[in-house]
Amino acid sequence: MANAQQTVSGTVIDESGPLPGVTVAIKGTSTGTSTDFDGNYTLNNVPDDATLLFSFIGFVTQEVAVDGRSTIDINLTTDASELEEVVLIGYGQTTIKDATGSVSSVTSENFNKGVISSPEQLIQGKSAGVQISQGSGEPGSGVAIRIRGTSSVRSNNNPLFVVDGVPLPSGDTSSEGTNIGVGSSAAKNPLSFLNPNDIESISILKDASATAIYGSRGANGVVIITTKSGRSGGREGIFEFSTEVSFSSPAEEYDLLNRNQFLNAVDAFGGIALDEGNDTNWQDLVTRNAVSYNSNLAYSRNYGSGNLRATFNYGNQDGIIEKSSQERITGRFNLNQRLFDDKLRLTLQSTLSRVNDEAPPLSGSAGSTGDVLGAAYSANPTWPADPDFNPGDRINPLNLLENWQSLTETDRFLINFSADYDLFEGLNAKVTFGYDLAESTREASLSANSFNVARGAGGNGRGALNDITNENRLFEVTLNYEKEFDNSRFEALAGYSYQDFNTRGKNVEGWGYGNTGLDQMANDLSSSVGTLESMITGSYQQYGYSFDVSGNDNGLFVNRLFPGVQTDFLGETSIPVRAVFADTFDNTDELQSFFTRLNYTIADKYLFTATLRADGSSRFGSDNQYGYFPSAAFAWKINEEDFSGDLFSTLKLRLSYGITGNQDGLGYGRFVRRERYSGSGVNDGGSINIPGISTVDFANPGLKWEETSQLTVGLDYGFFGDRLNGSIDFYRKETTDLLLNIEAAQPSPQPFFFENLDAVVLNQGIEFDINYGIIEREDLNWDAGFNIAYNKNEIQDFEGSIAAGTIRGAGLTNAFAQRLEEGQPLYSFYLREFTGFDENGNPVHEGGTDNQKFVGKSALPDITAGLSTSLVYKNWDASLYFNGQFGNYIYNNTANAYFTAGAIGSGNNVIQDVVSLAGVESRFAEASVSTRFLEKGDFIRLQTASIGYTVPLGENSFLKSLRFTVVGQNLFVITDYTGLDPEVSVIPGASDLLNGLPIAGIDYSSFPRPRTYSLGLNITF
Repeated sequence: MANAQQTVSGTVIDESGPLPGVTVAIKGTSTGTSTDFDGNYTLNNVPDDATLLFSFIGFVTQEVAVDGRSTIDINLTTDASELEEVVLIGYGQTTIKDATGSVSSVTSENFNKGVISSPEQLIQGKSAGVQISQGSGEPGSGVAIRIRGTSSVRSNNNPLFVVDGVPLPSGDTSSEGTNIGVGSSAAKNPLSFLNPNDIESISILKDASATAIYGSRGANGVVIITTKSGRSGGREGIFEFSTEVSFSSPAEEYDLLNRNQFLNAVDAFGGIALDEGNDTNWQDLVTRNAVSYNSNLAYSRNYGSGNLRATFNYGNQDGIIEKSSQERITGRFNLNQRLFDDKLRLTLQSTLSRVNDEAPPLSGSAGSTGDVLGAAYSANPTWPADPDFNPGDRINPLNLLENWQSLTETDRFLINFSADYDLFEGLNAKVTFGYDLAESTREASLSANSFNVARGAGGNGRGALNDITNENRLFEVTLNYEKEFDNSRFEALAGYSYQDFNTRGKNVEGWGYGNTGLDQMANDLSSSVGTLESMITGSYQQYGYSFDVSGNDNGLFVNRLFPGVQTDFLGETSIPVRAVFADTFDNTDELQSFFTRLNYTIADKYLFTATLRADGSSRFGSDNQYGYFPSAAFAWKINEEDFSGDLFSTLKLRLSYGITGNQDGLGYGRFVRRERYSGSGVNDGGSINIPGISTVDFANPGLKWEETSQLTVGLDYGFFGDRLNGSIDFYRKETTDLLLNIEAAQPSPQPFFFENLDAVVLNQGIEFDINYGIIEREDLNWDAGFNIAYNKNEIQDFEGSIAAGTIRGAGLTNAFAQRLEEGQPLYSFYLREFTGFDENGNPVHEGGTDNQKFVGKSALPDITAGLSTSLVYKNWDASLYFNGQFGNYIYNNTANAYFTAGAIGSGNNVIQDVVSLAGVESRFAEASVSTRFLEKGDFIRLQTASIGYTVPLGENSFLKSLRFTVVGQNLFVITDYTGLDPEVSVIPGASDLLNGLPIAGIDYSSFPRPRTYSLGLNITF
């Protein structure tokens, strides 16, 4: 006899109120529905002995027997473990258990704590095979992220970042610093505009199966950042306030000589020192103990048919070097709204930010006289601590600081709006509009009152103005179809994407200021730029005139010239500085894409994925406008098989292969197939270069993106209901068609041209991670996670040899320490083999001074690892996070430039270790680039330790939660490296890179890394 059937209805809620979108299904059938705006549902034809399943991502699934009831109300509880399993993938989401590719996710509960300048630092050390390192301790400095090794010779090696569905441009959004006396400087971190407190989760896509949906931008992996919504805010809404104060000091300092030690050492080395009678610690004068602040206010509300979240953040981080800081002001508004019986879902995600960076006179490309740190390390300790003291041919660090100013203002606006509509059962359409605008201006001034700075002043002040605007627009349409069969499930995604990127701006350098005020100098340069642009560039473009310029102390005299004839005298201008236009640019690139992904699952055991993306890019030549990037993957849930028994709660085998691309360059990506034109300039003799008539590089119609093929074999495992879980992955990546700029043989109408290098960069390795809930009790929980990865890098099939890794310092002109060559890893050190000193105190090198060779060492680590553990006991919680890397080497350029017998013999200060070389090394010894200064970079760092206490509150309390935290960062480092920190790599501006190749593992007076302690307060009401 058939069971009686009836209609069942009810309401589903959570702790915040009605819960829309919950799936309500009859167990064992495909019959089901979902809750509406108010959490209500109605289900027809329900057998009276049926069991209903209530499920929603992030909540514990409940099974409820009907037992003849017509009304069933449910209260779902949050499932933290399930939330951690959810990962975002390109244009969708999945769970760790259903993923066929190599993906990982870190949620806000597991983010790193403390002073966090940008989102990458939140997940440092949290995922195997993901190396995240900040090049220095400077606030807002660039962060290098390498997923499964370094694949590109010159192009960008960072992953593609996708924020709330908008792929961000890979180029810098802040201005690089022009060299006005202490070397150029790299741009700041482009992700600093994001408030880390706004981020809900970060998903990392590693293998080709996961990244191929992003085609020509997926070769280095993809990092998907999702910001918080107002879903947990409840109907009444909640406010969240957090504030943090941090105290930082230099974690390490050099052991420099004091007055008496210095005078004795100079005498021992036979040098001559000027004794000014003082005992000054210059290192202490240019560094400082810094205080930083960060505060956040957020409002969240879930009103049934939608939710909203609005936040405001203010942070000010002072660096431990004088005149270094970053101020960040951000606002965010996120809105989700459901209409037409939940068939239409509207989403708005937006952020507005201002980041103000102050940079000290510090550069990875400072000349032999050094920057503020190099000057402090080598300054005579007998000099007075007086900025007006002129030490002759040396730099007075206080004088440099007083007469230097570098300020960068970066405004950014990012918005994403999407409309998601269910056309009919199983078919969904989504339209997305994204807009990203970043405007950055850097003004730097070096007053004429500065002494003896390279290219500088001496009565001839210098200034630079760097403007850059990045505008990025996105339009996407996707169709997603899902179909359940008796024993299988099918999903299909098809989409179209159009994105354009406009980059415009100028780099201007000025000299010959008539005043010494730093703020006024910046205003003078800006005024001069406007005058010259309108008078020269504008008129030239309109009428084809050329100009002759002469000048004196009162300004510039400009004569307008017709071809071959001087006809009109424009007279004297009121320009207070002679300006030089280094470059102007305005370029737009377009990316048009078609993509599809198919997923098919059989018996919830066998999972198949196939992806194809076609990218058409205007960056490349007419012969290669479109590229095609396919991938395929298979996963087998072995634990679902009968023969697997009960030992494994998870055992999944993954296989994937695919091809992805890289179309980004380092400072040149938007110029690779175009002709560029030089700007105008006024030289010291007063003549002017006419803008827009000299070609800088020629187009290459055969140019194409780099291509990376990747094979991955992985195994996910879990025991005891996944209380013990993890994964192991083996991979092999081959990158071909490497993008490189080649210097043209001279004479030539252009200095360089771009081409695809006939070579292969191979990365192959293994990743392993394990997580264990050691103790799981009501009042006590203790868990730990460990990950480790090994990667081997090698250049293959390359017939050339290219020098890289410029070394700076006195006597080191044109010196370099690295070389690109077949059979070697990237960033391989190419040095003289140092064997000691001869009887005359000169360095001895194996094979002679000219025998520079590969020494079998690279700046790339073989092994990276991370260990984290957390303990919760009642209202107390504590956590530790360690990270480390092994097998890499660092060239100590600081020691090579400043800490040798030659330095002390010339009257410069040195560290204590150099004193022991008296009688061994001659003060006339050459400053050779050799293995003498090559050191192991292995380290283990206690990156973060935190303790928190959540105050128990009564039921009638105005507050919903109250929490205090104490966090320590960079508490200790175990290493043999003699520099200040082993996790370092100076990052000069792109124009100062030898042969255009980036560097790694070179330490030249880098910004010291701080040790930081933070006190935090979190309130919810």
